[in-house]
Amino acid sequence: MRILVVEDEPKTADYLRQGLSESGYAVDVAIDGIDGRHLAQETEYDLVVLDVNLPGMDGWSVLQSIRSRGDTPVLMLTARGFLNDKVKGFDLGADDYLVKPFQFPELLARVRRLLHRGVRTTVPDVLRIADLELDSARHRALRGSTRIGLTAKEFALLHLFMRRTGEVLTRTQIASLVWDMNFDSDTNVVEVAIRRLRVKVDEPFERKLIHTVRGVGYVLEERT
Repeated sequence: MRILVVEDEPKTADYLRQGLSESGYAVDVAIDGIDGRHLAQETEYDLVVLDVNLPGMDGWSVLQSIRSRGDTPVLMLTARGFLNDKVKGFDLGADDYLVKPFQFPELLARVRRLLHRGVRTTVPDVLRIADLELDSARHRALRGSTRIGLTAKEFALLHLFMRRTGEVLTRTQIASLVWDMNFDSDTNVVEVAIRRLRVKVDEPFERKLIHTVRGVGYVLEERT
């Protein structure tokens, strides 16, 4: 899915581009309202993340332009947190409104909700890959007939991997989805958790399922 970010503050724009790209989205960035309006007119986007205080043309005008042409979901992301600003945003057709400063996991959750609204996806209680089975209803993990004891976080991490089997997950994604935290390059919480999970899920067994994709992240899949 393709997302347009209209944000004039370089650090925030880079942060959004990196985080959303690592979460699997194609991201374009415009640094002023005029470019943002032009890109929104010329390209079909699944979502627009839009600041209000923009050079060239403010976010309200960009929002009105987007609404005049269609119903592309728009998430307002702005430091303007007064009630009248929020009301104005919704009155002009914004689908959601998030005030800066923000936490990336919350923004990502709102992005997902807007992208998938109206589409109900269900995850089965029992997930399987090779001889690994995860039963979320019973909070039970098995490899073959061997029961695997997992902590709550290890279970959540394995559940994430099994829901997205074959998909390479970055450390940023894992930190956001399992720990609800922004990724800090100075912390090794993700590596430690995966190492502990491997000790339980992979090391006692001949077939390894959790793999490192060097320079990118981790993936759970069956390899021959």
